[in-house]
Amino acid sequence: MHSRSCCEQMQNTIQVAKWLLRNEVSTVVKRMEPSERITASARARVLLEGQTLWRKAQRILFFAPLPDELDVWPLLTAALSAAKKVALPRFVTSTNTYEVCQVHEPALDLQVGRFGIREPRGSCVAIPSNGLDLVLVPGVAFDLQGSRLGRGKGYYDQLLQGFHGTTCGVAFDQQIVRKIPVEPHDMCVNFVLTPTRWIERKP
Repeated sequence: MHSRSCCEQMQNTIQVAKWLLRNEVSTVVKRMEPSERITASARARVLLEGQTLWRKAQRILFFAPLPDELDVWPLLTAALSAAKKVALPRFVTSTNTYEVCQVHEPALDLQVGRFGIREPRGSCVAIPSNGLDLVLVPGVAFDLQGSRLGRGKGYYDQLLQGFHGTTCGVAFDQQIVRKIPVEPHDMCVNFVLTPTRWIERKP
């Protein structure tokens, strides 16, 4: 009984630490000027396109960025033009999880879904995440060990379970922190992309 209460206490401490860090980083990112976000996002896209990993990846899971997230969206069109297969997460209300769906024509295939995020329409085919080479992962913050702080719902942790390809966190430089408090269910990423850095996870 005592050890259970210790575990619960530790978990509560981690959740409070996450909440504080989430607020701290979000405040810094919100202070960024729109022009600064645009310039930083463009630099990050150029840096990603220069990576061998990007050039070799044939099946990529993108995310539709929110206003406070680094914008990799133009690379979706670039990937389609390069004959790569692209996919986006789609929210499944019945299971309260996301599934991976292939996108052919962004202008026709997308709609505004849960949380006001662009996602594939019902006509887009769901594909297994194991068929992907590269997953671009948004987050509130990342550290140099590849640990990720999400928005607290656990959707990406669920989505990445069982995925064996390469994961790449996407963030502004202001979102890289010294250490992120983690719980057993938290998934790490293999790389982190920022406007100035290509960070490989330290073992």
